[in-house]
Amino acid sequence: MALVCAGAAGIAEAQSVSTYGTPGLLEIPTAEMFEDGTLAFTAAGFRDTARGTMTFQMLPWALGSFSYAYIKGFDGAVGDRYDRSFDFHFRLREESKHSPSIVMGLRDFGGTGIYAAEYFVATKTFRDRFKLTGGIGWGRMAGRGAFSNPLGVFGERFDTRPSSNDGETGQLDFGNWFRGDAALFGGVSWQHNDRLTFLAEYSPDLYTAEGDNIGFDIHSPINFGVQYRFKNGTQLTTSYLYGTTLGLTFSYFIDPRKAVTPGGQGAAPPPLRPRSQVAAATADRTQGDIRDRLQRALDQEGLRLVYLSDSGNTVQVGVENNRYGLAAQVLGRTARVLVNEEPPQTEQFDIALMSRGVPLSAVRVNRDDLYELEHDPDNAWRSFARAEVSDTIPLVDGGILTDAFPHFSYRFGPYLNFSFFDPDDPLRYELGAALGLDYTLSPGFTLSTGLRLPILSTLDDSTRVSDSPLPHVRSDWAIYARESNLRIEHLTAEYLWRPGTNLYARTTLGYLETMFGGLSTELLWYPTDSRLALGVEANYVAQRDFDVLFGFQNYTVATGHASAYYDLPGEYHAQVDVGRYLAGDYGATFALDREFTNGFKVGAFFTLTNVSSEEFGEGSFDKGIRLEIPVSWLTGRPSRNKLAQTIRPVLRDGGARLSVRNRLYGVTREARAQNLSRGWGRFWR
Repeated sequence: MALVCAGAAGIAEAQSVSTYGTPGLLEIPTAEMFEDGTLAFTAAGFRDTARGTMTFQMLPWALGSFSYAYIKGFDGAVGDRYDRSFDFHFRLREESKHSPSIVMGLRDFGGTGIYAAEYFVATKTFRDRFKLTGGIGWGRMAGRGAFSNPLGVFGERFDTRPSSNDGETGQLDFGNWFRGDAALFGGVSWQHNDRLTFLAEYSPDLYTAEGDNIGFDIHSPINFGVQYRFKNGTQLTTSYLYGTTLGLTFSYFIDPRKAVTPGGQGAAPPPLRPRSQVAAATADRTQGDIRDRLQRALDQEGLRLVYLSDSGNTVQVGVENNRYGLAAQVLGRTARVLVNEEPPQTEQFDIALMSRGVPLSAVRVNRDDLYELEHDPDNAWRSFARAEVSDTIPLVDGGILTDAFPHFSYRFGPYLNFSFFDPDDPLRYELGAALGLDYTLSPGFTLSTGLRLPILSTLDDSTRVSDSPLPHVRSDWAIYARESNLRIEHLTAEYLWRPGTNLYARTTLGYLETMFGGLSTELLWYPTDSRLALGVEANYVAQRDFDVLFGFQNYTVATGHASAYYDLPGEYHAQVDVGRYLAGDYGATFALDREFTNGFKVGAFFTLTNVSSEEFGEGSFDKGIRLEIPVSWLTGRPSRNKLAQTIRPVLRDGGARLSVRNRLYGVTREARAQNLSRGWGRFWR
C-alpha cells in the first residue's frame, strides 16, 4: 500500500475530507461523494488523537471506509487505545438545481462503539464555490444541544440508546441505530480558487466517549479550517478545533482507472505486413521453418508457443502468457504474428490460451478481419463481435510441440509482508528475498517450490500468546515468525487437466502453504460464455512445524468448500464459499470485489461459521478488505505481477481457510468471454 500512496497519480478534483476520512468539512460529514471508484487515504491528527482511514467509493451512491485510530490516555486508567471502525455513507438524493443532495451515514457501525453515530445530512452548492451543509445526528453526534429523538413518534424504543458493544468489536449494533437523543450540526465551505478553500462548522461532539483525558478542552462547538489542494488532487487541511487545539488532515486520492504512468511503456505490437510481402516471404518455407519463425516471433512478444496444428485453411496454436495482464492483448499479439508468418492461404486462426500446457479457451480470428479493422476507429468492439470464443481447440495427436515440455521457470526477487492491528505494535513488517521454481514435466503436471528468507522483520518481535479455545490454525502466526528462518513456503506436485467440456480439475500434493500441507483436490464447472462458475474443493491436511521446513505437528483436519462465482454487471464480482474450515468449524464466506479493466481490484469479505463470537474472540468473526494492484499500473510496462494485500482487523482461528496456489477459478477466469470482452480494447495494443 505504501508503494501506491508514494507513486499513484491523484485525482484532480475531489471533495473535502473530514478527519474521519469521508466527505466532510472538518469533523462533520457533508452530503457529497467522491468520484466513482475513487480510493482515498487520509491521515488526521490533533491533540492526543490520530486517525488513519481508507475509503472506497464502491458505487456512485455509496462509499465505505475502514479507520484505525490511536487515542492517548483513553479513559484514564485504561491507557492508550487503538480502535478500529467501519463507516458507510449512502446518498439518498442527488443534488439538483433547486434542491440539495441528501446522505444517510453510519459511523463505527461494527467497532467498539467509541465513534458510533448515525446521521442524515444535506448539502447545497451555490454559484459553484459556496457550499452549505446541515444535518441531524445520533450517538456520538448527539452531544451539545441534544434534544429528544424526533423518531420517537414511531415508538418509544427510539427514545433511549443502549450502550455500544461493551468495547467489543465486530458486532453490528442494529439495536441502537438512530436511537436516543439527537442534535443538529452544520457548516459552510467557500472555495477561494482552485487551490484554496475555507471551512467553518458547528460540531455537537463533546468527546465524552474518550473519558476525562482527551488531551484538550471543548470550549466551543465552532471549528475553522483552511484547505490547500495540490495539483495532483492531494489535500492538506489545517484546522482550529473546539476553541483549544490545532489539527492537521492529509488526504491522498487514487483513481484505479488512471495508471501512475499513463500510456504503454512496452514495445509496440508488430505491424501487419501486406499480403504480397507475406506471400513472397512464405513461398518456399517448410512447416519446420514456419514453426521456428513463429516460436521466435512469439518469444519476442513474451509468449510461449506450446501447441501448433494446421488443418486446411485454419491454423491452431496454443500459447502461454508470460508478460501481459490482459488475455485480450495476448490474443492480439499472437494474431499479428500469425498474419505475418503464416502463408496467405491460411484464412483463420484458432488461438488457445493455455496454462502449463492445459487449454483454457480458444478464440477464432479471421485474417481478413485483421486487415480490415486494423485502422478502424471502432476496431475494438467490431473485432470482438466477429471473434468466436469457444471452450477449447481439439488437441489432436502431435499438436503439443515436442520441445515445449519439460519446461523450467523461476522467479527471484524481494518480498514484503505486513501484519496489521496488533495492539502492541499496530504495523509489523517483514522484508526478505523469495525464490520460486516451477518444473512442468508434461502438460498439466508441475513440480513447484517457493523459498523465502527474511532479512528485516518485526513480525518475530511479537510476544502475544493466542488465547483461542479453537485449534490454533492461524493465531500462532507469531510463533511461526519467531521459529523460522529460511522457509519452504510451498513444495508441491500439481496436476491440472480437463475432464470434459467446460470442466477443469486440479490435484495438489505436498506442503501447500506456510502452515499446512497435505492433499488438495478441486473440480470447476465454468462455461466459456457464462457469468456463473461452480466449484468444489476437498482437502486433507496436517499442520506444519513452526520452522516451516519438512516436519508436521499432530493436528490434522479434513476441510473443503463448495463455491459459486458470479460476474455481476459492470465491474463487480461476487463469490460465496460454503463448507468446513481449518479449525473444524462450518460456515460460509461472502466476498464482493470491484475489478477494473486494468486488473486493479478492491474488495471486501466476511466469514460466518458456527463458532460463536465469544469463541472466536477479538473481532467476533473473520472479515477484511483486499487490494490487488497490477505492477503494470505502477510502471506502465506490461507485467502479470500484482501487489496484493489483505487488511484484516484481526487474524483468529474461526473461519480460516486453506491457502492453495492455482485455484482453478483464478487460473481460468482471464480466458472466459466475460473477461475477454472487458479487456478487448487491448487486443490492438
